[in-house]
Amino acid sequence: MSYQSLVPQQVITVDALYSVHYFEYASGFSFAGESHPFWEILYVDKGSVHVTAGDHQIELTAGQMIFHPPGEFHALAASCGTAPDLVVVGFSALGDAMNTLWSQIATVGSEERALMGRIVEESSAAFSSPLNDPTTAALIRRENAPFGAEQRITAALEELLIRLVRQQLGAPESASVTSEDQWLASITEYLCARLDRPLTIEQICHDNLIGRSQLQKRFHDQTGGGVMSYFAKLKIQMARRLIREGNLNVTQIATRLGYQSVHYFSRHFKQHTGMSPSQYAKSVKMLSGLPGTPVDDRANNV
Repeated sequence: MSYQSLVPQQVITVDALYSVHYFEYASGFSFAGESHPFWEILYVDKGSVHVTAGDHQIELTAGQMIFHPPGEFHALAASCGTAPDLVVVGFSALGDAMNTLWSQIATVGSEERALMGRIVEESSAAFSSPLNDPTTAALIRRENAPFGAEQRITAALEELLIRLVRQQLGAPESASVTSEDQWLASITEYLCARLDRPLTIEQICHDNLIGRSQLQKRFHDQTGGGVMSYFAKLKIQMARRLIREGNLNVTQIATRLGYQSVHYFSRHFKQHTGMSPSQYAKSVKMLSGLPGTPVDDRANNV
């Protein structure tokens, strides 16, 4: 048999990366705007933002993204009372199919969110330039970056773009949510609803009708870690959001999240973030370009 080769069609090719950011902005943040000669994705991971895109004013909420085409002026501001978490990716792409995404807004599903997560995770490993610095004008390669990290970024980005072009063309991807995905989503929802209390693994097992060893195994298979460490990370994520919103002081945040004392909360926060709550608040204020003292840090400079 004589085999003949087939060169795969490349409908979209990402040929350059300009920026990858993950921003945790404070309530009241605003960006005056810019335009540039490459594509940009703005994805709202949490919270909501008011976006200017050319002549249009748009409100984006968590799970939505907008595509700014080359040359389009765009600006944004945190919606009233929210402290948004945002992913921003600047890139150049070849392919006529990109016109389908011109100034489009998309609501993404779990698979698209996973691709965005991979882009951020691989970028953190591939580049030494900080993902949370809005003044970064160039991506700097890490000397010890994992093998193939940059290619994994462009591959994830190309897959994301193809999926969203299909969505715009009226051919959405079929759902591929497994029973394990649904189980993890259910457990995560349970944990998120109880961030105001000190849960034990025994309580989690009792409330979810599952044995301890089975819970630990399934959770580790799905996330690579333990359920209690995951719960701790959820608490810290919520603490960061509450700090950025600026409505509560550190003592109130510790109480809201079920910590026995503000000092234990401060130690736990620093273990996870490398900063005290007040240091984190000041850094967020600085990155957001906001003046003033961010939080009340009376409790032992927490």
